[in-house]
Amino acid sequence: MKIKPDYDLVIIGGGPAGLTAGIYAMRAKLNCILIEKKIPGGLALITDWVENYPGFPEGISGADLTDKFIEQAKRFGLKIENEAAEAIWLDDGLKKIKTDQRLITAASVIITAGTSPKKLGIEGETLFYGKGVSTCATCDGFFYRDKIVAAIGGGDSAVQESLFLTKFVKKVWLIHRRDSLRAAKILQERAFKNDKIEILWDCIPKKISGRNAVEELTIQNVKTEEIKDLSIDGCFIFAGTNPNTGFLGDLVKTDENGFVYTDNNMGTSVKGLFCAGDARKTPLRQIVTATGDAAIAVAGAEKYIENFYEK
Repeated sequence: MKIKPDYDLVIIGGGPAGLTAGIYAMRAKLNCILIEKKIPGGLALITDWVENYPGFPEGISGADLTDKFIEQAKRFGLKIENEAAEAIWLDDGLKKIKTDQRLITAASVIITAGTSPKKLGIEGETLFYGKGVSTCATCDGFFYRDKIVAAIGGGDSAVQESLFLTKFVKKVWLIHRRDSLRAAKILQERAFKNDKIEILWDCIPKKISGRNAVEELTIQNVKTEEIKDLSIDGCFIFAGTNPNTGFLGDLVKTDENGFVYTDNNMGTSVKGLFCAGDARKTPLRQIVTATGDAAIAVAGAEKYIENFYEK
């Protein structure tokens, strides 16, 4: 028989998908551990308000919802360790995970590493990060009370976070490269009705500038090519996300952006290695889809683990 691994299942990532996988794994009586490089919760933790997750008719803050996930996972005895996965490879059927602290072996692994905010790659973005440039309105909105800020993007996050910012700021310039938003219609309607939000259509950011902090955003109209400078105190970037899958190397099949391809059972191109939530190639990235993915992934992992020990 193969060398007995440290764990039946290792879950990499502590967002909604990872925590749900942990709940299902513990209920299945698997010897399981979840490793998370930061604080459990993922991007849900810094989401201002969640109103489309079933069971909370009035909505719930992302932080409170995350606390409930963690509380439930720990009630079933899930072990959560603060470690960062750095590499993973196969060794005679075993999955070996190198973290920043140790080497872990497992029969099966579920990748629930989530995503991180994408950068624009424009001048001044890196220089002023933390000095007026942010990717989290929930984290930093309070610091811009009665000030003028720009928000860049046109999806759910950009519009929802812009609405959150209006609780504090005097004005939000919402910069979008197209002539219509991609956000959910209900969010669009709220933004259109909010006097503090002004949308600049068909515009892209070109440069963030200032002395010791952000003072100006240069934008360009993609149709007229007109360049304009906006006087602002902060710039919030919501330009999409990148998957946190770099540690996988070329072990599994991914798309050109690093999102992991999976089958209907959340299985990857490597047997015994599953992926759930935002890190996988999926048409919708929501908390509710992440939790559903995780339940399916654990079901697949459980069957794989049974066969693993029988061989």
